[in-house]
Amino acid sequence: MNTLFTSLPVIQAQAEASGQLMTTLITFGAVFLIMYLLIIRPQNKQKKELQKMIETLQKNDKVITIGGVHGTVVSTRDNTVVIKVDEGCKIEFSKSAVATVVSREGSEKPVEKIEEKKGDKNEEPKAGENGK
Repeated sequence: MNTLFTSLPVIQAQAEASGQLMTTLITFGAVFLIMYLLIIRPQNKQKKELQKMIETLQKNDKVITIGGVHGTVVSTRDNTVVIKVDEGCKIEFSKSAVATVVSREGSEKPVEKIEEKKGDKNEEPKAGENGK
């Protein structure tokens, strides 16, 4: 009977350690899942959209480069694009330097619509909006 009571705390300690290990594994799994859903997945999606936009560049698209240069695509090659900035001024860029396509050829609407924030505190009220 003595051996039964002396081995009981050892069994309880092993059960507690097993429970703590399981809790730790579940916590790490939850953290990884949250990181995947909030960071990795949206980043991959954005990267695919950018790659698709770069692949579909064509003549007469209005673009903005990552350096802030605005212009119109004159020609495209395998890895480069020639952008007309002004009359008689053409610059050759790497395709990866194109940040956004403002508008496509034959389309009057901009490709990416920038929405204005309504109710911005820094914005001055328009005539008749001040409520007085």
